[in-house]
This record gives sequence, C-alpha cells and structure tokens, in this order.
Amino acid sequence: MKLEGIATFVSVAECGSLTEAARRMRVSRSVVSDRLVELERSLGTRLLQRSTRKVSVTEDGAAFLERAVRIVREVQDAAAELTERRGSLSGPLRISAPVTFGRMHLGPALYAFLALHPDIRLTLDLNDRRVDPTSDGFDAIVRHGPMSDSYLVAWPLATSRRVMVAAPDYLARHGTPASPTELEGHRGIFYSNRGSDDWRFLHQGQTLVVQGRQGVVLNNGDMMRDAAVAGLGIALLPSFIVSEALQAGTLRIVDIGIEADQEHIYIAHPDGRNPSAKLRELAAWLKESFGSPPYWDKAAAAGNGDRT
Repeated sequence: MKLEGIATFVSVAECGSLTEAARRMRVSRSVVSDRLVELERSLGTRLLQRSTRKVSVTEDGAAFLERAVRIVREVQDAAAELTERRGSLSGPLRISAPVTFGRMHLGPALYAFLALHPDIRLTLDLNDRRVDPTSDGFDAIVRHGPMSDSYLVAWPLATSRRVMVAAPDYLARHGTPASPTELEGHRGIFYSNRGSDDWRFLHQGQTLVVQGRQGVVLNNGDMMRDAAVAGLGIALLPSFIVSEALQAGTLRIVDIGIEADQEHIYIAHPDGRNPSAKLRELAAWLKESFGSPPYWDKAAAAGNGDRT
C-alpha cells in the first residue's frame, strides 16, 4: 500500500466524489481513480461503490476508513511538526464553524492570520449542525454555546452575551414587556436547534426559562435577526449577530429586568490528539482578535441608547 493511495481514499470518502477529491488534492480525476484501483488491488477488496451519480463507502471501506483517517492525520501532523521546528507554520488545517459567526467574525480574523502564514492550507466548513470533528475529519471546530462533550478539549475564545431584541414597529404595535411574566405573552422567534426553551435567564442565582408564544422557528441566526427587524416578534440573540442592527436602530434591546444566560465561543479539538502548533497559534490569534470584552459587545453597547 502507498500512503498517497490511502490519502486519496480518505479524501474521496470525505468528499463523496472523485472529481471533488481530485480538486482538493490538486491532481486529475484519472490519477485519483488509478490510486483507488491500486489500493483496492493491494487490499484485495472493494472500498468504494461507484456509480455515475455518486460514490459511497462499502462495508469493508467503512472498516478501513476509520484507521485510514488516523494514519493520514498522523503523517500530516508529523510533517507539519518538522516544518514548525524550522520556525514556520504550514500544512492542512480543517475547521468547522457556525454559519453566521463564521461569516461575520471568524472569516475576517482568519484571513488576517492566513496572510501572515501563507503556507497553511485552510479548509473552513460553515455549518450550523452539531459537528463531530473526529468522525467528520476536522482538526478543530468553533462552537457557540454550551460545551459538554467529554471527548473534546475546548479553548474559550470570547464571551457571548445574548440580548432580547425587537423592532421598534413591533413594540409600538404590541407593547414592550418589562418583566418575565409580560414576556410570556409575546410572539417569539426561536432557533430550531434549541427550541422554545431557549429563553433562559439568570434570576437570583437560578436559571429561569420563559415560554414565549411560538411565532417563527428558524435554523439560522441571520434569518432570526432579519425576522425580528421585519417586526415578526421578539428574539433572544447573541450580540455578535445584532450589534449592527442595534447601532442602526432597526432593533432595540428589550429590558425585562434580568439578564440572559451568558455563553461562550470556543475552539475545540478531539481529546487525545496533540494540537498542532498552527492550531495553537490560531486559537491565540482569534482570542486576541475578538478581545475581552469582544469588540461586538462594545458595538452593541453603542446601541444601548435604543434600549427599551
């Protein structure tokens, strides 16, 4: 078996396509196909089921894939470590992050980091589903919210303050709630990944869950913010999403006398895998770039004149 064949198999399995794997590896599709044929011949079994429309992993392929991923990662990490010993950061780095935070804040910070380290080959996947870095082939994930997974080592990057917001037009039509009890009667805009129990506040040292009327349920923070701006209800959103709308006056903070649960933004890697120097450097860079308190909280505070 050749390492390039194993790496090609891993890439095809992750991409689900020979063409996409060839693009990722910067070789021709025919080279990818030849490497797979040679690997399957050396193993004496079929690893992939090919059709004109898709490529899927066989039962033997799935058994081989788990260890093949580890082999490829170990070799890549070893090569990167040698390079890093010479004083430069290089090699592949695969990260997954939530869509809205990635687009608004992670991306700009990453671009500046990559400009300083051009030999790093970054793959950034923006996805709001709960990603498992081990099975999905990522070196690390950026996550907003609770971090309870025991198989991950999490490094905090920034605090994340959540605020209740609504459009001035909505508040003019429906009134402004000034207490948790009054909030219960209002139409809510909820995040589908969390559900209607997401309105969580700290009251006298205890967590208080307020049940609003379900108005709109969405799976993306940008859309939740836009729904609130459109006057469709009240939303509990991170300040990093609504800071610009607060400054523009299209949203106002709704003060019910108690603060929402504070959350954090983390970067996490699988436990048991030594983080590379480039991942450690990236984590430190992001933490410094976001600041403490983070710059988006400072921007949101500038909109506090619109607090209702």
